[in-house]
Amino acid sequence: MSNAGGESTLTVLVAFGANFAIAAAKTAAAAVSGSASMLAEAAHSWADTGNEVFLLIANRRSARAADDRHPLGYGREAYVWSLLAAIGLFVVGASVSIWHGVTELIGGKQEAGRDYALAYAVLGISFVLEGISFFQAVRQLQAEAHRLDRDVLMHALETSDPTVRAVFAEDAAALIGIVIATAAITMHELTGVAAWDAVGSILVGVLLGSVAVLLIDRNRRFLAGEPGSPDLRAAAVARVQQLPDVAAVRYLRLEFIGPKQLFLVASVDLTGDDAESSVARRLRRLEREIETDPYVVDAVLTVSEPDDAGSQTR
Repeated sequence: MSNAGGESTLTVLVAFGANFAIAAAKTAAAAVSGSASMLAEAAHSWADTGNEVFLLIANRRSARAADDRHPLGYGREAYVWSLLAAIGLFVVGASVSIWHGVTELIGGKQEAGRDYALAYAVLGISFVLEGISFFQAVRQLQAEAHRLDRDVLMHALETSDPTVRAVFAEDAAALIGIVIATAAITMHELTGVAAWDAVGSILVGVLLGSVAVLLIDRNRRFLAGEPGSPDLRAAAVARVQQLPDVAAVRYLRLEFIGPKQLFLVASVDLTGDDAESSVARRLRRLEREIETDPYVVDAVLTVSEPDDAGSQTR
């Protein structure tokens, strides 16, 4: 888990550096060009920059070791701080962009763009920097998706690591947003109609709002207790059944308690017919063996009740 956590931290740091530089450049370009779309992009990038701080806090706090008050560790804190980052993206990025676009559209006082060349240059550089950050997120997701036999997009939605999902989603939205802003500024320049620029700002805001709602929902699900996928559960059942003292798995439940951290509860049939004290020791030994898996934080095994119909996995 430490390697995965280090990779996620690197992904967030790359995104933070790129977004900070981009936000400063877009702010300057918005001030010079007077473009509503550029201002929306600047708000987007500042929101992303602030969000990376939340994601760094998420990685740090969720990695703390378990203690007496939190025997399962602090993994769920990652979802709390990532949820705050998603809300920040919605409030700062989406709301400001939509509000400014609507104000400019209704007010009808939009100035003609004063420096299109600067706006295009900043958007081009921003696209490159966002692409570098996006590539780092994709690279991490590809490695993980390959191990789980998933495509990258599916893994981005399903991964228990909220920080890499957030960077992937925010950078994808940023790249699309740059394309929208470029198209809006181009139409403004070609037609002389400033409404195109205002519409571009609104579209960027809608895009950010959609991404924010997606991220909020994913973090909500993991905070509420996301169970392991059917494939992951099947793998866990097979792993427990391979233990030498286990005759059959009668019940098993997995729940994510943090990024790549699982809590496993199972009811098993043991081989032989030992006394109660011996059974308890065997169960504890099996639990410790299961917990050697890097993704299982804690395991609880119990002996299943006798069943005349035979052992069945649920």
